[in-house]
Amino acid sequence: MTTPLTIKTREVDGVVVFDVDGEIRRSDTPQISLHGLVQSQLERGRRNVLVNLAGVGFIDSFGVGEILASYKSIQDLGGSFKLCRISDKLLLIFKITLLDKVLDIHESCDRALASFEKG
Repeated sequence: MTTPLTIKTREVDGVVVFDVDGEIRRSDTPQISLHGLVQSQLERGRRNVLVNLAGVGFIDSFGVGEILASYKSIQDLGGSFKLCRISDKLLLIFKITLLDKVLDIHESCDRALASFEKG
């Protein structure tokens, strides 16, 4: 039984925060896409995005691709893309694929938000 993906959007000090819950995987039913949401924020002029993965229990290669596509879209426009609150299981996937060297990953969302001001 897969947990459906839900993504809530909020803004904190000019940073768009996506609170992600469920599983980020390719599915037969068209669902909300992280990259699609990021694109819509970029179209509105938003350049700083934080993705809170606290509620994500599973991610497949499609999900990793969504995160990478989001990162690339934001980088191309000179923005900042950060991740926070990743479970050990998910962090292992990012380490195996060496994405932990590419992506800006923070243990706490508060620290991640504070790092936007510095960066």
